[in-house]
Amino acid sequence: MDGLTALVDEGLGNSAFLLDLGDGRALAVDPSLDLRAVNKAAAKRGLQIAYAAETHLHADFLSGTRQLANDHDAQILASAAGGREFAHRGLADGDEVDLGGLTVRAIGTPGHTPEHLSYLILDGATPLGVFSGGSLLVGAAARTDLVDPARTEELARAQYRSLRRLVELPDATALWPTHGAGSFCSAPAGAQRTSTIGDEKAANPLVLAANENVFVETLLLGLGSYPAYFDRLGEVNRRGPKVLTTSPELARLDTGDVQRLLADGAQLVDVRPVVDYAAGHVPGSVSIPLRAQFATWLGWLLDPQTPTVIVRNPGQDPAEILWPALTIGHDRIAGELAGGITAWRETGSEIRSTRLMNPDQIDPHSVVDVRQESEHDSGRVPGAHLAELGRLTDTASELPTGPVTAMCGHGERAATAASLLERAGRDDVSIVVGGPSDWSKASGRPLEAG
Repeated sequence: MDGLTALVDEGLGNSAFLLDLGDGRALAVDPSLDLRAVNKAAAKRGLQIAYAAETHLHADFLSGTRQLANDHDAQILASAAGGREFAHRGLADGDEVDLGGLTVRAIGTPGHTPEHLSYLILDGATPLGVFSGGSLLVGAAARTDLVDPARTEELARAQYRSLRRLVELPDATALWPTHGAGSFCSAPAGAQRTSTIGDEKAANPLVLAANENVFVETLLLGLGSYPAYFDRLGEVNRRGPKVLTTSPELARLDTGDVQRLLADGAQLVDVRPVVDYAAGHVPGSVSIPLRAQFATWLGWLLDPQTPTVIVRNPGQDPAEILWPALTIGHDRIAGELAGGITAWRETGSEIRSTRLMNPDQIDPHSVVDVRQESEHDSGRVPGAHLAELGRLTDTASELPTGPVTAMCGHGERAATAASLLERAGRDDVSIVVGGPSDWSKASGRPLEAG
């Protein structure tokens, strides 16, 4: 659709949308607290953001609608049933809002959350597209176990009914979901981000489920683990994320400052590439290489209430550390080690290194595969131990004694796993640079599956 801009967060697997209303104003749908891309897109088109809509109480990121209301005087549109504690226009099923030429109609689509709304965009009586949030996704539907595990099946049945409502829209209606490839909210995860109602009727296995019971069984089979911060962000979004008055900055801390913070219980996160971390790092630091998935693992593995110190390379942008962290509610970053690992080394402070291994060097029985269970099932090194990274702190005691070799798909999660095991007292950990397919190619042996 002309005038629609999709703004994809590859790390969290979500899309925010900016719809040009044709009169210099715009509607933003499901923006996160990191509004840099939204504001840039609006400025490029010369648009004032007049409306900011939330499809549901998000569990995977802090909403930016309240910030848009502050910065752009945008009117927030959201479900009246959501119990939000900040100013907004509460909508229920069938309510319409005149956007000035276009109309948005709320469609009650509970399932992913009980109060979930989808937003149908109408030009007169003609449906153009529907912002489906966490209801109907491309080739999938959003999971229903995030609100309350005891309500998972109840909400899955509600999700079935919601999808049946959406597929009654004309086939040509565009589908604009929030959750997509890489999102832990999607069950199962898909690759495409937008579609049409007609395409989903033809190919989405959940839409094609023979009946409600088959739908529920299929949906629930697609549920895997999810980041720990999902359990708290929904409530933060209901109360309303705090409005930011300044852009975040990474304070510079000298070695003495960092040592005092660490002595007081602070946690140190090393965001440098795997090779740099392995060559030398502060003992007890957690390796979370800076990439698209940085925020996911920061929020999953570390306590958001504990002050955090960052170690980075000079070329790594502080904004790409701070904004993703804020987006998942990790706002207690005390600063960075000024001068990085070089400054730490120059003071004579202890440095630790971790062995890197190529796939052809490993003993398969020492491998600890820290990928998600679904990845493990699709192909693993025979004899490897499965220990999902998100659960590793709790399951580390179950690992075999003796040397262990952390493995993921490429090496980043393996480095994080190795750092967690070292922090727990293991001194016999190495990191595989590569994944199971690399081992199979190097060894000539097939992977196990299932």
